[in-house]
Amino acid sequence: MMGRQIGDQTSLFYEFRLDDRIPKGHLLRRINVFLAPVLDSMHEQLAPYYSEIGRPSIDPELMVRMLIVGYCYGLRSERKLTQEVELHLAYRWFCRLDLDDKVPHHSTFSENRLHRFRQSDVFRRIFERVVAACMAAGLVKGEGFAVDASVMEANASRYHGKAPDAIEWAEPERQTRAVKEYLAALEAEVEPNPDRKPPKVISPSDPQSAWTAKANKRVQFGYGLNYLIDIENAVIVDVEPTPARTYDEVEATKKMLDRTERCFDLKPKRLAADTAYGTGRFLGWLVGQRITPHIPVRDASDRADGTFSRSDFRWDRRRGVYICPNDKVLHTTGTVHDGQMLRYRASKFDCDTCTLKMKCCPNTPARQVPRDINEYARDVARRLMRTKAFVKSRDERKRVEMRFAHLKVHHGFERMRLRGLSSVRDEFHLAAIVQNLKTLALRTIGPPAALRHVPLA
Repeated sequence: MMGRQIGDQTSLFYEFRLDDRIPKGHLLRRINVFLAPVLDSMHEQLAPYYSEIGRPSIDPELMVRMLIVGYCYGLRSERKLTQEVELHLAYRWFCRLDLDDKVPHHSTFSENRLHRFRQSDVFRRIFERVVAACMAAGLVKGEGFAVDASVMEANASRYHGKAPDAIEWAEPERQTRAVKEYLAALEAEVEPNPDRKPPKVISPSDPQSAWTAKANKRVQFGYGLNYLIDIENAVIVDVEPTPARTYDEVEATKKMLDRTERCFDLKPKRLAADTAYGTGRFLGWLVGQRITPHIPVRDASDRADGTFSRSDFRWDRRRGVYICPNDKVLHTTGTVHDGQMLRYRASKFDCDTCTLKMKCCPNTPARQVPRDINEYARDVARRLMRTKAFVKSRDERKRVEMRFAHLKVHHGFERMRLRGLSSVRDEFHLAAIVQNLKTLALRTIGPPAALRHVPLA
């Protein structure tokens, strides 16, 4: 006999504890074990940014907890987030809201994000304390780091890009926070960096983003999410936003390594990265810092036309000259070209009478061989590429790529919601906080029974 549900749900009162309704192995319950002590001192840090008069403000800890719920479950819209916290018991419990407590209006997030939270740099402080908790739990070994960057699409239309000189920034509709931040950065720049090419196209709505087609994606405006991870358990030890340009991403790595050493007294013995980081300048910096570069060298010296490549010329370290395949010497004047390169030139007399000229320089009077001023560091990296340790680091480097994949697939983090570099920094910090908290929960407490067969990211 088929039964029928009776009753019209007319009960006016329900007696139960919210804590009893949340499973013991729920992810938010496990994350809360580590987040609660991190947020304990946040009120003191934020106190100077709240007025002592007027209507009492919303608890900043509640705002942070709601944001962590949003980034943990891919609820990037504040409006959607408030609706879900209103309905979901586990979200209410994590945010320390009772059934009768009112959920903050979504517009409150903008006021706190753009002013109090940003002025106090609260997200950076929370991130650093979560990393410290990972270190206390023994999840950070500090021996090997890996670095990489992933392109995140900016909150800007790819169809409305313009040349920088074609935009009238004084127009009223251009007076947005992201534009003001961009113009302030231009004014603060003492002199242009000769190594950075000026952008040909920028977005009028988010001018700090970069026009990019990296990672075989469609051409778009984007930001680079830079992660520096400890290889042992893929804990994110630092994060930095940049425009989606390779030069900026490589330079950001220096900043992250210096900051990690300053904040946590962590300095890796080796750094793993892909070929984009294999420039002579960056390799030279790493060697100078006594960090072993497990990085493939960027080298375009091999020729495909059948003539001699640079590798066919022998470097005489004692004399500081190149020796050609016919045992002739190539000297340099010592002039550094483009701030990075020395040119070694053979004698025209030697080349005119050389029997190997057609295989060496058939179209020029004499052969020139360029040499990076950091070629010694490039040679160090080349030798390391033949070791077993390098092969191991190459495999371990994939863990930082897994971080990006997990962020995009499981957290819905592929496109920015906010504009401007400072807002992007807040979004990246929140994403890294959530990923590290999940690592803490899964690596120390252990996964719930339903997840024990799933490999941990």
